[in-house]
Amino acid sequence: MARTLSLLSAEIVSCRKCERLVEYREKIAKVKRKQFKDFEYWGKPVPGFGDTKARLVVIGLAPAAHGGNRTGRVFSGDNSARFLVSHLYEAGFANQATSENKNDGLKYTNCYVTAAVRCVPPDNKPTKEEMKNCAPYLANELELLKNAKAVLALGKIAFDSFIDFAKTQYGVEGSYKFHHGAKYILQKDLPTVFASYHPSPRNVNTGKLTGKMFASVLKEINAFLR
Repeated sequence: MARTLSLLSAEIVSCRKCERLVEYREKIAKVKRKQFKDFEYWGKPVPGFGDTKARLVVIGLAPAAHGGNRTGRVFSGDNSARFLVSHLYEAGFANQATSENKNDGLKYTNCYVTAAVRCVPPDNKPTKEEMKNCAPYLANELELLKNAKAVLALGKIAFDSFIDFAKTQYGVEGSYKFHHGAKYILQKDLPTVFASYHPSPRNVNTGKLTGKMFASVLKEINAFLR
């Protein structure tokens, strides 16, 4: 296990455990999307990013093909990032409302953003084996974020990843079902987990997740942290 978040990030970036994901992420980085043809894609696993003393940890699914897989920063350069970061800004967790690339000046305050899976998966569907390979990275990250009091899980995969961590590392028992607005206090020495639909264009454009719904979850988290 890495002893610092910077060492863990280096370990994540060098990972080549999942042959399917390595092939897919590198193919996207080579072929590129037309609008980003002049952009040098990251094309590697994406580590977490944010305040190392954060009390809130936000967990997403995985880097987007032309978002995090392009920019090298989690939730950066795509529509999901724009939705998430604008709301984190409004809630006081970010210094600006946009997240476009590593050099845009974004800083999180009291917030650390990461993902359950570190490489972009085809159709946003990692296999069970790929999830298993990535699980130790999230576990190590959560152990190193010693001030964390709340986790915001974006979508069922992120939620299940945190619950699996709690059960595997801390012996938490019971059944915990994902639904938007859920809140679970698992045990005293673990962060309380809050759940939201993932801010993907599919969820936002269909109205399954609205800005008002997401802001309400962040408001509850802020009240909890106070």
